[in-house]
Amino acid sequence: MRTGVISDTHGLLRPEALNALAGVDHILHAGDVGDAKILSALEEIAPLTAIRGNIDRSGPCAALPATEIVDLGGTTFYLLHDLHELDLDPMAAGISVVISGHSHKPLIERRRGVLYLNPGSAGPRRFSLPITIGLVTLGKGSPQAEIIPLVR
Repeated sequence: MRTGVISDTHGLLRPEALNALAGVDHILHAGDVGDAKILSALEEIAPLTAIRGNIDRSGPCAALPATEIVDLGGTTFYLLHDLHELDLDPMAAGISVVISGHSHKPLIERRRGVLYLNPGSAGPRRFSLPITIGLVTLGKGSPQAEIIPLVR
């Protein structure tokens, strides 16, 4: 099972992101959507789980939850926008993958057996940070993550 992970679109859904997400089984959006039309476009590709970010506090995206737990292929994912607001112990809660955004900096790391993924920003470029999404592959063994550059 392949799960596409996108964040910080800030109202911009790039064609490169749509191409990179084609064929995934599920999409997770880690907040700062910026425009509800982005959610509709992503839902045309695959089932979608989305949360709100700090720019989504008003308007249609404000109705999104601040956090979400989703089970995909027997793997439990926890989504929150800002990793600094993590207020639970993922391992104790049975969570295998923590998905966050906010920083616009792609990150993959493992802590105490839990995979942490920030896919970076897929929206407008901020400073000299890359434009990226993430991909989580589920199969035998632990979940595997990768960062996919969208724009060079």
